[in-house]
Amino acid sequence: MTMFPVNKIRNVAFCGHGSVGKTTLTDRILGFTGTVSRPADVDNGSSICDFDEEEKAHRYTVEAKATFCEYEGYRFHFLDTPGYADFIGQTIGAMRAVDVAAIVINAQSGIEVNTRRVFSAAEKASIGRVIILNKLDAENIDFEGLLQQIKEAFGDRCIPLNVPIGLGSGLSGVASVLHADQNVAGAVIDPSSLSQTFLESIVVADEEVLNRYFEGQMPTEEEISRLLSRSIAAGSVIPIFCMSAKSGIGIKELLDGLRLCGVSPDAIRRTAKRLDNGEEIVLSSDPGGPLVAQVFKTRVDPFVQKLSFLRIFSGTLQSNSTVAMAGERKGVKITQLFRVQASETIPVEEAGPGEIVAVAKIDELRTGATIGEYAMPPIDFPTPMTGLAITPKSRGDEQKLSGALAKICQEDPTCRLDRDAQTKELVISGMSELHLQLIRERLKRRDKVEVDVKEPKIPYRETIQAKAEGMYRHKKQTGGRGQFGEVHIRMQPFPGGTKVEEFATKERFPQMKEFHYHEESNFLWIDSIVGGTIPGNFMPAIEKGFLERINRGVIAGYPVQDVCVEVFFGKHHPVDSSEQAFKTAGSMAFRNVFQQAKPSMLEPIVKIEVTVPSEKVGDINSDMAGRRGRVLGMTSAGGNFQTIAAEIPLAEVITYGRALSSITGGQGSYTIEFSHYDVVPGNVQKEIIEKSKVSEEEEEE
Repeated sequence: MTMFPVNKIRNVAFCGHGSVGKTTLTDRILGFTGTVSRPADVDNGSSICDFDEEEKAHRYTVEAKATFCEYEGYRFHFLDTPGYADFIGQTIGAMRAVDVAAIVINAQSGIEVNTRRVFSAAEKASIGRVIILNKLDAENIDFEGLLQQIKEAFGDRCIPLNVPIGLGSGLSGVASVLHADQNVAGAVIDPSSLSQTFLESIVVADEEVLNRYFEGQMPTEEEISRLLSRSIAAGSVIPIFCMSAKSGIGIKELLDGLRLCGVSPDAIRRTAKRLDNGEEIVLSSDPGGPLVAQVFKTRVDPFVQKLSFLRIFSGTLQSNSTVAMAGERKGVKITQLFRVQASETIPVEEAGPGEIVAVAKIDELRTGATIGEYAMPPIDFPTPMTGLAITPKSRGDEQKLSGALAKICQEDPTCRLDRDAQTKELVISGMSELHLQLIRERLKRRDKVEVDVKEPKIPYRETIQAKAEGMYRHKKQTGGRGQFGEVHIRMQPFPGGTKVEEFATKERFPQMKEFHYHEESNFLWIDSIVGGTIPGNFMPAIEKGFLERINRGVIAGYPVQDVCVEVFFGKHHPVDSSEQAFKTAGSMAFRNVFQQAKPSMLEPIVKIEVTVPSEKVGDINSDMAGRRGRVLGMTSAGGNFQTIAAEIPLAEVITYGRALSSITGGQGSYTIEFSHYDVVPGNVQKEIIEKSKVSEEEEEE
């Protein structure tokens, strides 16, 4: 396959809510362009894109799929993304690889909760957006009402590029707004009535064309294509395409629109930093420029093992080459490049700017990693908030399970694997119950590991609310050499977001010699030892004692955060003092003083957006209040639906999907994302501590 010119490449991600037809659209495009000859249908399990067993069983997309085709001298890369918010990480990763997000809307259902979320994610990613109104062959569609709903949600910049000829079973085609010389029989809206609005929205991108337009001179076809592409890239125009993917109506017009007026890889402004000196540059899509490519997705395939999907932003990547990699001292060897067609890989020798390719079996590559001379910004994935303690059903499968979970976390950045310091259990965290259920299914199918799980674990934290001072003397005599170490500390809150350099000053800590900061727990400790009361060689052992206690927790076994400790005095013995003695003394001093410093627990607070029929708003608000939630506001979601935004403790919405379905009769949907940590109310904290003690006793038994 030849390396395409940058201006003839189109990279598009199909995004949107579940069941709007994204996968069917991708399948139909591959068939329409002759790329794939076999029939493909989501409903009967023969889809080209939904090839995983979990996807076939559930009939919805679980991970982003890469496809490509050629049409009228252009190369298209399409990424089919999941529609459920549980798998939003796949969509966010895909958006780093493309230049346009095509947001697909079910014309019958209108704007749904994940429609808004992917629209917002595309805006944050600074890529172009188009809207596809699919399923216009369904019954009872209010087309003009749907357009109004879209404009209310996303602004007047959303303008139809074509309109349907007929609706429902009468849908027979689409009529172009740009070539509307006369009325088209059967068009739902006269396309010529929209033509002027569309032209006026794009000519403002070029002052010369604008002046000529107002003098009565229409822009040329080339100018329309150029200005529309520029307007889409800038986000000032969002064209709307009409179609029915299942019947194939509108597919040619969509491809023509993306070809002539779409955004090429060189139209989106992207920056990267040089590895050796941090210099920031604006990337140019130049095949002869410095190589810059980023991993936007990882897949562990049973046959070719690990596949790392790359978007090339600059330069040329070749098979059998060694390239630099951000964060690695040595370069990585690219043995073979592949172009990926859903489940199939096709070897290629080289790929240039704008191309989406994959490489196999390179352990150093992780999602978000950059290869080449510059580093791209990291991909901002949401924080996984729902956890399960997971153990293998069969004894002896512990190592097998650990390896399988590590593979899953490589594939999905919204999964996290931890080992609970208190129970020694593996804890897998994901976006939701559904997300974790799919992980269990994949473990069973792909890795042949069946597991037992415990109730979702909430990532509570422990902290303090006041200052305290104290000490601990560790002294043991066992007949031989004894153990001795004495540590005196002062402890105080260290709020998140506090700048270390502004906090750790001589004014606050007059005897400070140095400080150590641990970002992951926002823990700061100050060394204020004078006069050698504790020899310097024992200070690292004291720090280890602090960190072990921070990981183990004090009052309920959860990690500690937002604490500052000053070591200001101590005693040692020339014979009996050792690193172990001071490590123990440090840990116990931390525990004792922590308990005197008004200890409290923190719980994760999430922002939740719930979309429900208008008549159910009161029921949702009442339910939120009962779950310790705080409603922030409400917006219209169109079609007699309202979206309620609230902040609520994660513990109260772990199984919210069941409750919402019960309240709304299955008509509600919701998304959650991490917001912040907040202090747990006293009565709830007491329950958590008591529950942790019971669990600890059960473990000991």
